[in-house]
Amino acid sequence: MSITDQSDDITHPGEATGLVHDGQLRSPHGETSEALYLTSGFVYDSAEAAEARFKGEDDGYVYSRYGNPTVAMFEQRIATLEGAEGARATSSGMAAVNMALLSQLQAGDHVVAARALFGSCRYIVEDLLPRFGVASTLIDGCDLDAWQAAVRPETKVFFLETPSNPTLRLIDLDAVCGIARQAGAQVIVDNVFATPLLQKPLQHGADIVVYSATKHIDGQGRCLGGVVLGRTETLDGPMKDFYRHTGPSLSPFNAWVLLKGLETLPLRVERQCANATAVAEALNASANVSRTLYPGRADHPDFNLAQRQMRAGGTMVAFDLAGGKKAAFDFLNTLKLIRISNNLGDAKSLATHPATTTHQRLTEAQRAELEIGDGTVRLSVGIEAAGDLVADVEAALAAI
Repeated sequence: MSITDQSDDITHPGEATGLVHDGQLRSPHGETSEALYLTSGFVYDSAEAAEARFKGEDDGYVYSRYGNPTVAMFEQRIATLEGAEGARATSSGMAAVNMALLSQLQAGDHVVAARALFGSCRYIVEDLLPRFGVASTLIDGCDLDAWQAAVRPETKVFFLETPSNPTLRLIDLDAVCGIARQAGAQVIVDNVFATPLLQKPLQHGADIVVYSATKHIDGQGRCLGGVVLGRTETLDGPMKDFYRHTGPSLSPFNAWVLLKGLETLPLRVERQCANATAVAEALNASANVSRTLYPGRADHPDFNLAQRQMRAGGTMVAFDLAGGKKAAFDFLNTLKLIRISNNLGDAKSLATHPATTTHQRLTEAQRAELEIGDGTVRLSVGIEAAGDLVADVEAALAAI
């Protein structure tokens, strides 16, 4: 389907059904909703049973830091949606990113990463990894020649997000994964802006996909969570001991909340995409807006790639106000319905000023490289009535 036709169902046959039913693990009580196993540990029928469990000869649970029935239900459900062999749920999106990277790397290795990353992701690549002897090279992720040129014999990982935060630039996954395969490197994709409904990185050759489940998967601003998805040999190989011994596990309660979020994910994302299209049109019509960025619009620099790689234009819109920081702050402070927040993917529409929030730790020159200006505003579009959102945006634009 064309990503400009937001009236179509964004899910493929079976996906919406799977998000309600997959991974169900009912207790003998036969509960309708998934059971919430709020327990840190588990008991055994005998000392021999405990020994077998710890040796891995019995598949039962040992400790909720290693695995928990409620967490397992969440992992199975999202793995099925993603088309992954398995998943490991984590306490936050950044815990997922950290585990995906550190579990694959050791001193002497090299990482190539797109420079258009969320600030905390960039911190891990640019500041944290080098402390442990892992070198990194940041490049323009949209430039395929730059990926090729950055490869070294010791390159082990390519890391990227697409669409990028906050300017929504897209990276050609097929091409980058092809370069990585030739280099013998793993590809890790932060797919949070696209959601597992709109883009499937594993289908394009990626090895690992990470999400901040705090965003669209919860979708209602209730809890933190993250998830890493990929092949069984990866999850049960280098990641297994890292997960068990460093403690990034997801709490059972948060896993239960995220399970409930998955049930309504298609409904929310479809509505958000349609609303984002309407908001982008309103922004583009304003003389106060110098640039509107939405992958579902034909004037987006990566529109043709979005047509091939995504099912819809997404829930996020970015734009530049000609009046710089003052205009951006005036716009944000005038909004009545849309709230100021650095979160995204929520049922409520949220707006932020990246230069002073999510990307404030970058230098002015680094922000300029990413085309994040003083007048750049990022909108996470929610599920409110489209007319109300457009009216709120137009009123704030008129007040600048």
